[in-house]
Amino acid sequence: MRYSINTYRLYQDDKKFSTVMRARVTMKEPVDIDILRRSVNTAIKRYPYYAVHVTVDKDGAYVLRPNHKEVVVLPVLKKCPKAGSRRVNGHLLFVECEGNDIFFHMSHSLCGGKGFQPWIMTAVYQYVVDKHHVLPDAPGIRKPGIPLLPDETAECSLEALPDEKPIYYYAGMKPAVLIKDYLTGLYNPFKRDPNYLVFTFDQKSLINFIKVNDYSVVSFFIVVIAKALDRVLPEKIRVIGGETAHNPVKDLGIPNSHCDYLSHAFFDYDRDMLKWDMEKLGTMTRGLMILQTDPSVAAGQLRKLFGLYDELDQIKGLKEKKAFIKKHNPSTGKDARHGTFVCNYTGQMDWGEVADYIENFNYIVDGHMVFEVSSIGDKISLTVMRLFQETKYIGALKEILDELEIPYKVDGPFPKHLSRHVLP
Repeated sequence: MRYSINTYRLYQDDKKFSTVMRARVTMKEPVDIDILRRSVNTAIKRYPYYAVHVTVDKDGAYVLRPNHKEVVVLPVLKKCPKAGSRRVNGHLLFVECEGNDIFFHMSHSLCGGKGFQPWIMTAVYQYVVDKHHVLPDAPGIRKPGIPLLPDETAECSLEALPDEKPIYYYAGMKPAVLIKDYLTGLYNPFKRDPNYLVFTFDQKSLINFIKVNDYSVVSFFIVVIAKALDRVLPEKIRVIGGETAHNPVKDLGIPNSHCDYLSHAFFDYDRDMLKWDMEKLGTMTRGLMILQTDPSVAAGQLRKLFGLYDELDQIKGLKEKKAFIKKHNPSTGKDARHGTFVCNYTGQMDWGEVADYIENFNYIVDGHMVFEVSSIGDKISLTVMRLFQETKYIGALKEILDELEIPYKVDGPFPKHLSRHVLP
């Protein structure tokens, strides 16, 4: 690829679905916006690859250039500013705050959750330092002033991908896709209401259940969500499918890279399978997870994507490049594969003593029946994204958790308040 991997998602049309991520850090006391502004702009110096603005080169390609302007920190506004706009100094990220909440917005082109969270942790660490005049013990957080890790800005290329036959091919059982829900949420102005709910769990009690029943964190939620949908979807639907993203940076030899190299794993359950006991479902789902996150499988998916980007590089003109991606986008084309729902987890990241100042941490993205799992301190959170208000899916999910005797609390719904892009 001729350009940074961080530019290629910018060609996608985000008029229907936002490709800007939002993260919510809920502090245990009200946020001081003036201190936060200072802290955020101290922290960004540790992440120069995020302090960028978008330009267009002579071939009509998007290029990222250093942006030395201040990162904008605002109170939450009724109308969300756009990433890349003058309102946010051309940055592809900005920060808002309201009450006890800090909201970080970042273009998904720059990274995914795995790259997003270290920057968030550094900014919140610096805020705690500036506000409370303490130095929390947090060895897992990259402090301002600490040099970049050797592979932190490393990028992979088509030539560097492992070239071996994948050990697993997902054939697919044609799981249901909630087309009616999406049409309602996108086009019905009387029902459209992009929102999210937050389920919060005690980490110890949840992990105990997970270990006993042969799960990982993400495979547990995939099974529980599938079982919940089994209770409410029509009988004519015979297969319910879960989907999760996997970032294979460790297998690519760049474990600290901020870049988002996503492969996808799929888990199809016919309605009879969802009557199995939890342990049997856990063993099967973890087995499929291991197969589909194998380096040969992930590299096979990335090879197709990188090949597409190489083709894009040969096209001249921004308009023509956008048209090419619209026609060949692997997530929307005729060969695209989708689950009935999506559930992602970036994994456990150690906040150290900074967690003592935080009530909760959540990722917010666009979509319907999209679930993001996050953790901080002694809590694990499941954030449920929807395009409109509904009760049957959430009610069934609560029923399953109650029957498994897993304690939780639910907050929301809250408006997603997602940004979009302004590009040259």
